[in-house]
Order: sequence, then C-alpha cells, then structure tokens
Amino acid sequence: MRCEVVTERPVDLASTLSPLRRGRFDPCHRVESDGTVWRASLLPSGPVTYRLRQQGPSRVDVQVWGPGADVFDAFLPGLLGAHDDAAGFTPTHPKLVEAHRRFPDLRVVRTGRVFEALVPAILEQRVHTVAARASWGRLVTAFGTPAPGPAPEGMRVPPGPEVWRRVPSWEFHRANVDPRRARTIVECARVADRLEAVVDLGSSDAQQRLQSVPGVGAWTAAEVAQRALGDADALSVGDFHLAATVGWTLLGRPLDDADMVEYLADLRPHRYRAVRLLEVSGQARKPKFGPRTPIVDHRWH
Repeated sequence: MRCEVVTERPVDLASTLSPLRRGRFDPCHRVESDGTVWRASLLPSGPVTYRLRQQGPSRVDVQVWGPGADVFDAFLPGLLGAHDDAAGFTPTHPKLVEAHRRFPDLRVVRTGRVFEALVPAILEQRVHTVAARASWGRLVTAFGTPAPGPAPEGMRVPPGPEVWRRVPSWEFHRANVDPRRARTIVECARVADRLEAVVDLGSSDAQQRLQSVPGVGAWTAAEVAQRALGDADALSVGDFHLAATVGWTLLGRPLDDADMVEYLADLRPHRYRAVRLLEVSGQARKPKFGPRTPIVDHRWH
C-alpha cells in the first residue's frame, strides 16, 4: 500500500517520531539520511513495516508492507500527531517561548501500541540507557521476526506478548536483564490484552491501570503514555536526569522531582510537550560531573 497523506496541520515528522527510536541501532526503527523513517511493528492483523517520508510541511509519503497493512490506516493519524492539540500551551519562560516558536510543528506521537512501548520502558528501569537499549536490541533480534517488505537489513518486528512470556530466564540474563525486570516483562505479557485497552481510557485511569502491574511504577507508566497514548502532559517523574535537567535549563540550578512537579504545574496539560521542546531545540542541559559512558556499537548479527 502506498499513498500520500495531507495532514490537517503541519507536522515535523522526524522530531515527532524520534521518541520511538530506542537508540541508533534499534532493530525496529531506522532513519535515512534524508529523514525518511522506517518502522516495524506488530499490529492486531499481523506484522507491518512502514516507511514515512516528509514531502512538505503537511505532506507525508506513506508506504506499508505486511499483514498489518490491513489495519494500519487506524494507527497512521496518531503517528502523524493528528490527535495532538497544542492549544492552550502558552509558556512564559523565554527558552520555552523560543523553542515553541522554532518548532511549531512538533507533535506528540500516539502509536496506540501499549505493550510495544512498555517492554523497552521496563528495560530502561534503573539502568543506563545505553545498556537498556543494548538489551532491547539483543532480545528483539533474537525473538522478533524479520520485518516484511523491503525493510533495511536487520530490521525486526518486535515479539508479541505470547513470545515474551516464553523467553527463557537465561536469555534475559544473557541480555543483561536482571530477574526483577524480566519478571515485570513476563507479567505484563500475561495481562497484555488488559493493558492494551488503556488506549480507550483517560490519562489518569490509563496510568493507574498500567501501575497495577507489579514492577510498573509512575516513571514507566509515563514513558508508555508519552508514546502509546500521545499524552502531552505525561511527565517522567523519577527519571534519573530529568528534574536536574529541567532545573539547570530553566533556572540555572538543579531541581528534585517534587520541585520539578511544582515548577511545571502551570504548564499542565503540556508538561511533556515542554520537555520535548527543550530536547528538540537543543536547549536541555545538565552539567556533567562524572566520567562519560563510552559509546558501544550494539549491532546484532
């Protein structure tokens, strides 16, 4: 299937989709030099590969392969930020005002795929992002399936819940996933149908249901809400870096979680939007006081 979509409002495709990419070597996500985005996903009708290429501020070329193409039309508007509404977002801090002016076409993506966003978020709990993304790549490469169509080499469709439930404990161990995170993934896979249904709930009820699973806390639920539900207010409270980064960027000093929540209260329901604007504008900063984590080539063959 191939078509050109004209969006109701301009969309910055690359920036809108970038939160879905789990590192440079994510086997489910590729970005070409011209900004074209390839993704592999598991939809209700089966695996799908889709390619999205920006043709103009409001024009996107869409090409889709695989059994998942049968239902892809239902998910496409969310991927292009059609649900997202920045009305009422009127920041007063000069850095946010400037970022919003420079990136007016940034949207909050909504994939509609809860479990697919949940597994990598669990892998990122309390470990360095580099290590978590290495675990994601290794497990998806081992237990996912080849992306349908002419996808770039090495792309994989992420495993479904039934596959994750059967991943042996030693395979999690080989991927540097501790037993606590492994148990959380398996438990989420066991109740995946109930978790997928949160797409039809309000933000508060959705996050409450996600957190009903042992091992899924407020941070993980927010990370899922940002990507799967398109929640522009989902603030990642508990993130190792976020509060300090917000503080240094906007106030010139670090904040803790409680202070960050209080400081950003006036931006509801757009707190995550504000964080994304700081990120894409390159203004987000946090002084480095320790040694840098080495960059490791985590490609899987």
